[in-house]
Amino acid sequence: MHAVNYLYKYIYKGHDRISFSVTDCEQPQVVDEIVQFQSGRWVSLCEVAWRIFGFDLFETHPTVMPLQVHLPNMQTICLQPNENLANVLADDKLSRTPLTEFFRKSSTKDCPKLQYGEFIEHFHWDTGTKTWEKQRNYVIVIGRLVFVAPAEGERYLLRLLLLYIRGPTSFAALQTVDRYKYATFQEAAICHRLLAQEDAAELCMAEACTVQMPVALRRLFSTFLSFAQPKDPTLLWNMHYNTLSDDFRFKFPGQPQKVKQLIARSVVTDIIDALDAPIPEECRKCKSQLNTAQKEAFDAIMEHVNESKPGAFFVDGPGGTGKTFLYNTLYAKVCLVGDIMLPTTTSGIAASNIPSGRTTHSRFRIPLDSDMSLACDVPKQGSLAALIRAAN
Repeated sequence: MHAVNYLYKYIYKGHDRISFSVTDCEQPQVVDEIVQFQSGRWVSLCEVAWRIFGFDLFETHPTVMPLQVHLPNMQTICLQPNENLANVLADDKLSRTPLTEFFRKSSTKDCPKLQYGEFIEHFHWDTGTKTWEKQRNYVIVIGRLVFVAPAEGERYLLRLLLLYIRGPTSFAALQTVDRYKYATFQEAAICHRLLAQEDAAELCMAEACTVQMPVALRRLFSTFLSFAQPKDPTLLWNMHYNTLSDDFRFKFPGQPQKVKQLIARSVVTDIIDALDAPIPEECRKCKSQLNTAQKEAFDAIMEHVNESKPGAFFVDGPGGTGKTFLYNTLYAKVCLVGDIMLPTTTSGIAASNIPSGRTTHSRFRIPLDSDMSLACDVPKQGSLAALIRAAN
């Protein structure tokens, strides 16, 4: 095996390379690394002759064909830029894959009951017609199902079923056990005893709850969601919710809504700070002092907030008519129910008149020099991105 690995490495490692330079001996030598640098490739005489005659330099024997594994209606379809999308979707041939045609071929009476991986030993894939045709000349071809990581969930379990179930005629057939169709490939795999009934994530979580702190437990739960496949993530979460939230329930006694927000969302410092932002006493009493026009604007905006509907509102009025008073009322109302609000203004002076106010450039990291960049410096996995997603 070591010899095979050694040969494979040298065959596929790429061409040999050399470093060289061409200079004039009569001219004074000037050191210029940019000019001296040459990218070249050395080819031996036998390889030159072999390439001139067009001989094959290497071959893989036997031929290995990767077999696609995709969920229902999740196959990749290639189309040209000038093609009409409606015509592409209407063309059944373009959506055919080795997997879908394997199901179709297995449903015929004269087709033997074969597993997906061994199907290619009896049939060959015609790329022109996108169909499986019976082999006429016996050619050794090995079928290999493409790799699917366990974290991909249902696609991983679909691959597991394809490795063991013989002659399935559809995706639904893979989900059917004893004439009962299960809702997921995971349930079908458990009934076929391809997965253990005991959930390893549940056992690990139960053991960790006896020795680990809540921060470590939340990190462990995130690891399960990212790299494992819990049978029922919601059930696992509810079973250990009290242990996962011990620190937040101690910090915010009698505030289950705030604890749930901190746990359910990406828990970062910015979110905690936003939920802990102080609400001035004068802002708490603003609602009862609104005039008719302010009350109309307040009700219209809060209707969208309460129903989680998107909206943009422009409050127009000259200086001193109570626009900031309205904004403070909205801030207090949103924060009092445990939601997150990000008040921003175009100037620092205006921001100082609103609790937790920030300039728009500061809050959303808008570049000050638009000639340098037009993109806000907000990493998708960063603390600010999590805060923006959590805000109402």
